[in-house]
Amino acid sequence: MHIIEGKNLTFSYEDKPERHVIRNMSFGVEEGSITVLLGLSGCGKSTLCQIICGIIPGCIGGELEGELYFRGEDITDMKVNERALKTGYVMQDPDRQMIATTVEDELAFGPENLCMDPAEIREKADSIMKMLNITHLAGRTPGQLSGGEKQVVAIGAILALDPEVIVMDEPMSHLDSLGRELVCSAVKELKKAGKTVIIVEQDYEIVDFADKWMIMEEGVIKKEGTPAAMISGGPCFDTFCR
Repeated sequence: MHIIEGKNLTFSYEDKPERHVIRNMSFGVEEGSITVLLGLSGCGKSTLCQIICGIIPGCIGGELEGELYFRGEDITDMKVNERALKTGYVMQDPDRQMIATTVEDELAFGPENLCMDPAEIREKADSIMKMLNITHLAGRTPGQLSGGEKQVVAIGAILALDPEVIVMDEPMSHLDSLGRELVCSAVKELKKAGKTVIIVEQDYEIVDFADKWMIMEEGVIKKEGTPAAMISGGPCFDTFCR
């Protein structure tokens, strides 16, 4: 079953209305899956993520055409704050999402703004830290963490709002091998918890554990399939992702 489905999506930014960053795109994301958007820089991966999460057109202006469905419901014009409870967005730079002085407060911030019961917030934060294996970081200051730890905390903060879909825009782009392992482990835990994960990445070797790869080029999806099937497709595969 497709939890997210796009139909004939086309988008151009306000400053360049003649250039369609996304062009007549239709796609589906299976519920409970890990889907990776692959492709060279500038092919439209991040733009598509921002459309899925409602940042486009809610916060970033431009001309959006087509429909976007969540469990069969058209959410194309849904407000950003409403969309956040369905699709969470993890930025490439986790420092842009950190606002609290401790990790546990970072995870509590979103639920507090939803006026949840304090006891429920504490239970939720503890549960998320345990799931992501960051309980030992509870009292640490986010700014003092490693890059990988910061990214996992950012994932946890989004998870605290309990969206069914979590979108990550190049979460491993500036991390070392240890940081990448931490994030990949967190992603696998999200799948175990029943979440649907969409990841933007350029290096397909990092995300060979995904259920599906969708390769983008110039605003369209050129190919899609399982990692094994895509890699066995021939040497031309590399040209889309390197």
